[in-house]
Amino acid sequence: MTPGTGTSARTRKVAVAGVALADCGRVDDATPYALHAQAARRALADAGLDRSAVDGFASAGLGTLAPIEVAEYLGLRPTWVDSTSVGGATWEVMAAHAADAIAAGHADAVLLVYGSTARADLKARRRTADLSFGGRGPLQFEVPYGHTLIAKYAMAARRHMHRYGTTPEQLAEVAVQARANAATNPDAMYREPITTDDVLSGPMVADPFTKLHCCIRSDGGCAVLLVAEDRVPDLARPPVWVLGSGASVSHSAMSEWEDFTVSPAAVSGRLAFERAGVRPEEIDLAQIYDAFTYMTLVTLEDLGFCAKGEGGAFVEKGRLLRDGALPTNTDGGGLAACHPGMRGLFLLVEAVRQLRGEAGEGRQVRRAGGRPPRLAVASGTGGWFCSSGTVVLGAD
Repeated sequence: MTPGTGTSARTRKVAVAGVALADCGRVDDATPYALHAQAARRALADAGLDRSAVDGFASAGLGTLAPIEVAEYLGLRPTWVDSTSVGGATWEVMAAHAADAIAAGHADAVLLVYGSTARADLKARRRTADLSFGGRGPLQFEVPYGHTLIAKYAMAARRHMHRYGTTPEQLAEVAVQARANAATNPDAMYREPITTDDVLSGPMVADPFTKLHCCIRSDGGCAVLLVAEDRVPDLARPPVWVLGSGASVSHSAMSEWEDFTVSPAAVSGRLAFERAGVRPEEIDLAQIYDAFTYMTLVTLEDLGFCAKGEGGAFVEKGRLLRDGALPTNTDGGGLAACHPGMRGLFLLVEAVRQLRGEAGEGRQVRRAGGRPPRLAVASGTGGWFCSSGTVVLGAD
């Protein structure tokens, strides 16, 4: 799929040149810096480029890692840098910024890198982490009442259930299919199959979410390298094109969220599809941020894969499986594969591998005639549906 056919053609075409994972899951012997470096080296090797080719750099993450510190650790001296931080949507938004910079000639090769020891850090703190995201600003009126991140998602899910009749069983189907997709992913943290009953009978975390409705917590890292079209002949892998992107910021305080059943992906998705010149029904697979099962369901609605209120029925009958009607989170997602904090960059890695046809035996999505997919969408969500970034990718 050649970019530039939509309503907002770029000056220079932009391709994903390399992608890679650092070690993920349980990583007790590495620092976040080391995971950044491991992912960066592997992504550059995947692209067949030397680090001297990198003139742009973007990173963000949990804790205090600043891009200038990480770039120094990696031996980079970028002339373009980004440290945008909008939660789980960060990496799709950063990828859009990087693509725009490359298109405009401000950089030729931008490296996006993430690394986190979220699981190890939480274990060291003996599970005393603050899940409220702080109590300053507008959140000071919510945190004293125990209204943490999980509670906010649970409240939104309950509203969708009340308004549209979405059932706990339908939400559980998202977790069941994510685990099924993880079964053939050797990098996934949890690969054992689960049933709807397993999800529903688990310990309650925040009604209606039991434990298996919630993402896992892992260590890990990954990297994505974007380049200008003139670098494509130098690459070791076929390019995957950035066709279009969109971003949207909605709210911080729950009182400012107009409709708990609509996420900012309704805006970022529309913009991304319009700029790419494609429609949701043309998409071969989706990679969606899934901190909770409800996040997957409502994002599918807001991206236009089904009508508002029909997400529950849409996720039934195996539609999200690797061989389903819309393969979604084909690596197992944050519910089963890995979730080291801000997972958005992992969505881009998996989408690119699938579009290249390099996901591996038993994991590769095949469409009509056995061909690899041509079009993918990656959509990240931050906070409690506070922000959204959506990127449409295409293969030749």
